[in-house]
Amino acid sequence: MGKIVKSFCFLVFFGVLVEGLNIWPMPNSVNHGHQIMYLSNDFALKSDGSKYNDASGILKDAFSRLLDVIEVDHVIDSNFSHFDPMAILHGIHVIVWSQNDELQYGVDESYKLSIPSHGTQVYAHIEAQTVYGVLHGLQTFSQLCRFNLTNRAIEVHQVPWYIIDQPRFFYRGLLIDTSRHYLPLPIIKNVIDSMTYAKLNVLHWHIVDTQSFPLEIPSFPKLWNGAYSISERYTMADAAEIVSYAQRRGISVLAEIDVPGHALSWGTGYPSLWPSKDCQQPLDVSKEFTFKVIDGILSDFSKTFKYRFVHLGGDEVNTSCWTETPHIRKWLRQHGLDTSGAYQYFVLRAQKIALSHGYEIINWEETFNDFGSKLSRKTVVHNWLGGGVAEKVVAAGLRCIVSNQDKWYLDHLDAPWEGFYMNEPLTNITNHQQQKLILGGEVCMWGEHIDASDIEQTIWPRAAAAAERLWSAYDNLAKDPSQVFGRLAHFRCLLNQRGVAAAPLVGPGRVAPEEPGSCYKQ
Repeated sequence: MGKIVKSFCFLVFFGVLVEGLNIWPMPNSVNHGHQIMYLSNDFALKSDGSKYNDASGILKDAFSRLLDVIEVDHVIDSNFSHFDPMAILHGIHVIVWSQNDELQYGVDESYKLSIPSHGTQVYAHIEAQTVYGVLHGLQTFSQLCRFNLTNRAIEVHQVPWYIIDQPRFFYRGLLIDTSRHYLPLPIIKNVIDSMTYAKLNVLHWHIVDTQSFPLEIPSFPKLWNGAYSISERYTMADAAEIVSYAQRRGISVLAEIDVPGHALSWGTGYPSLWPSKDCQQPLDVSKEFTFKVIDGILSDFSKTFKYRFVHLGGDEVNTSCWTETPHIRKWLRQHGLDTSGAYQYFVLRAQKIALSHGYEIINWEETFNDFGSKLSRKTVVHNWLGGGVAEKVVAAGLRCIVSNQDKWYLDHLDAPWEGFYMNEPLTNITNHQQQKLILGGEVCMWGEHIDASDIEQTIWPRAAAAAERLWSAYDNLAKDPSQVFGRLAHFRCLLNQRGVAAAPLVGPGRVAPEEPGSCYKQ
């Protein structure tokens, strides 16, 4: 049965390739024709009339990357004397209306892309409010191009094109975990590059956890003694480089410190953060030093991680060490708290520290489930345990990010791409004002069994399925994922061509090809 279904999808795909659209994620509005244009050998970027002066070079660099991904390392040596001069595309003319290139939550990412089918000096046109809208427009343009191995030219089919596009959700995230396994800087940069192809825009960096503390914290320099080794560390300059690299590609970096649980590694450098030598997490709620360290970390974060939000974790807190440690038991009695009250006290105090450094806060959903009415109104609740939570969060007037583990956890290798595609963040939320409180969603690449050797094929192509759900207008989404098999297969092959080790679609996560055959069948 599986082979019959695969063959059917393959045939549908090739029908789509010739007559339909192979753009991922699907834009809001698309009109196209049936002609072919050829990119000239001196394909150029123009910005006449644009208000954005590109002093930082974001646009120039993006155009250079565009040329790289559409050439895919082929030698372009076509003889243009054989082509109709009217069918030559000379470049892209970009108009950006805003002079500002600050990247922040809610930035305008919309764009318009048009490609005329005739003229004496034809240019594609991208118009956007911000440079980040242009970056998305360039990504879409790149998917309209393909290298013709017969005439050695880059072609744009189905011209003329007119595309109007914008994201459905402002927050379209991917979590990486550098505590369970260290990820070298080039690997993180590769992940960032691959995110741009699917129009994801937030890299959630789960930096530290129980297992290791790889990040330099200048205020408390012994914290990274909790790293696996002296070479498996990130300096603050490294972190700043990642933030800058991502920002120039339209991606914000959300930093996370998970407190009070998941923090055993903190005590390697500062043992007094442990409740005791023999009972080492959660962090010691009774000591002022604990909150002094959190304040130092967030102070250092504020100099590098400029995103509007910081993630403070708060999940899976086993408080038994607090009751088993005499000095903490005494502190609890003095303050009239049980362990549940102490957990609330810790989370709320950490929130106040984050607020003092100018951040709004994201916490995992346990904080809402246990004491949601006490959370700062600047809290975003990160749903991960399952369905039904998001609707309760927005009904309480708080904002929410959806990552329910049964659908959007990439480390769940038995979770197929179809489930990623069909996972709807607004399930059972019909009130328009409450719908606006869903900031978006995030796929999570937890690192227990993932490192530099297998991270790309574990993320892709399933993350792309979620990316379309988060980008494309609801009415443009397929009601049956089999309807997009061919288009997603095409995108997966495009990722491979660009050097991204995206796994086959057929089967669950991170599978090998079943047999010899075309990329587009797998």
